[in-house]
Amino acid sequence: MNNQTLLSLVAPADGKLLTLSKVQDPVFSQGLMGEGFSIEPSSGNIVSPADGVITLVSETKHAFGLKTSSGAEILVHLGIDTVDLKGEPFEVSIKEGDQVKAGDSVVKMNLQMIKDAGKQTTIILAITNSKDILEELMTTGFDKDVKAGSTVAVASLKSVQKKVVKKTGGKYDELAANIVENVGGVENIKSLIHCITRLRFYLKDDSKANDESIENLDGVITVAKAGGQYQVVIGQAVTDVYDAVIAQIGTQFTDDSATAEAVAETTDKADKVHDFWPNVKRGASNFIGVLTASMIPIIGILAGSGILKGILAALTGFKVLSTTSGTYILLNAIGDATFYFLPIILGFTAAKKLGSDPIVLAIVGGILIYPQIVTLAGKASTASTSFLGIPTTLVAYTSSVFPIIVAAWLGKYVEQFLKKVIPTYIRSVFVPILEALILSLVIIIGVGPIITVLSKGLSNGLVSIYNFSPTLCGFVIGGIYQTMVIFGLHWGLIPIVINDIATNGHSYINSILSITMVAQGGAVLAVFLKTKNKHLKEMSLAAAVSAFCGVTEPALYGVNLKYKRIFIVASIASAIGGALTGFLRVDNYALSGALIGFPAFITPGVGIGSNFYGYLISHYGTLVISVVLVYLFGFTDKMLVKKGDPMNLNNVKLA
Repeated sequence: MNNQTLLSLVAPADGKLLTLSKVQDPVFSQGLMGEGFSIEPSSGNIVSPADGVITLVSETKHAFGLKTSSGAEILVHLGIDTVDLKGEPFEVSIKEGDQVKAGDSVVKMNLQMIKDAGKQTTIILAITNSKDILEELMTTGFDKDVKAGSTVAVASLKSVQKKVVKKTGGKYDELAANIVENVGGVENIKSLIHCITRLRFYLKDDSKANDESIENLDGVITVAKAGGQYQVVIGQAVTDVYDAVIAQIGTQFTDDSATAEAVAETTDKADKVHDFWPNVKRGASNFIGVLTASMIPIIGILAGSGILKGILAALTGFKVLSTTSGTYILLNAIGDATFYFLPIILGFTAAKKLGSDPIVLAIVGGILIYPQIVTLAGKASTASTSFLGIPTTLVAYTSSVFPIIVAAWLGKYVEQFLKKVIPTYIRSVFVPILEALILSLVIIIGVGPIITVLSKGLSNGLVSIYNFSPTLCGFVIGGIYQTMVIFGLHWGLIPIVINDIATNGHSYINSILSITMVAQGGAVLAVFLKTKNKHLKEMSLAAAVSAFCGVTEPALYGVNLKYKRIFIVASIASAIGGALTGFLRVDNYALSGALIGFPAFITPGVGIGSNFYGYLISHYGTLVISVVLVYLFGFTDKMLVKKGDPMNLNNVKLA
């Protein structure tokens, strides 16, 4: 083995040795963190898997890292999702900088406490720089019991020397180190400058940068590639992060004149009116990046919940289940809970993405959907109220997305302000509750009325267009409705639909809204048919089924918005389908739609007739149009390569 080194790895705990593919965490099971193995432990005594220097001990004690003299960087992750346990099950006897030997005791892990918390105890070992240093990982055999400290694998390593990233102990030290590691390490950096929002790396090889890992770092908004630069979008804290990176990699990578020029240029552009549109495009791109990243952790359960809701809609449509039966109520609660409590979930995930306090933002989400507020908002007679004399209009924020994302964005700045004005010894009590108070009031008093006015104005305008031309109205609603959903502006149309069905027994508008679900579902179906990426295929198929059941969130946030061209093409298909629906004057007789809701298009007292045939033509015609347009013009697997997408597993060496 020329230019290779052998590294022996010992079992970090007693237990059963397993392949990474059996780990119930896609980041590890798909090899995104590097090659390695896992152990289902029978004992909580954790030992070092190799000789080396401790480079990382996580604040929550659930993971540690070490670097060997041969350059291998090893991460040992204790349990799955145990970061949520705040370090309570772990007693750590190591710190960063410690020299350890293979088999040295490093952590005591309370397995029972982890199990009682509903978490898995699986221990994961990954060589995080596998792509750079690993030739082959040979194990002694899986699915067998091993003892802590016994040799279980041998890694064949390339003999490479990597420059050491120095820790500085600053506030942005961990973020800086993670960015450096994921752009390919110090040895892949030629130089670094920054502008008013972005770190701008000049890299030796852009392909070594892991876009997905960087985008998922707390404190990073997104990444971009332009002008030969690899740009990491940070936002207001870019100077602090830049200083942290330079402190670690060395001042030889700086170019002060180029940095000054970039700052001046971007500041000037930000101030110029004629650059308004580019700034809007960048802002929209950043917003979508945060939105999709915040939704990704729950896409799976959203899709499953959507399918369950679709099945329930079909069962009630065919009178198999009554909406008052216990079976329906319980199943509906299971299917509806994720959507109802979406502001709480998104408050947590968006805050982690944007650097706000996740717990506080989850509480803000809870305030927005507090039962009494939802009840008052649901009635015109009680929706108008006031707070300390300030008039406001209450809005039902259940299932909403945009308001809590705004709150998460503001949260970081509100928290920074409060920490400046509140003495240290009372911060832990007053900062969280005041932050929750301020953010809730901003949304309820500020954002809520704006959304109400805009949604009512849009809705009234759309109804007027329908009265003038159903075909034109179908084209407009079909084209913009799913965008309205993203910003919470669709709620103005829902009362109109409900009133139409309650008063007249039918709704033409709901037929057009139904079309938009089919179009988004057709778009992800096209992705499923075209992509060769296994993970994207699975997600797209589930999202398509969910959309056909009337729930478009998995399609929107899991695929279509992430690859913006898909969403645009799907909206065009939706506009065409909406126009066709309006032209045929397809009517809807219940609060149901998409493909699963076809009973709602059967005319009561008449049965299957011209209206149902119009439904078939418009909905399945839209499905075909959407699939064909997206398949031909909306998506290609090259989009994954271009973005360094996490679903692009072709660029990842799997275990």
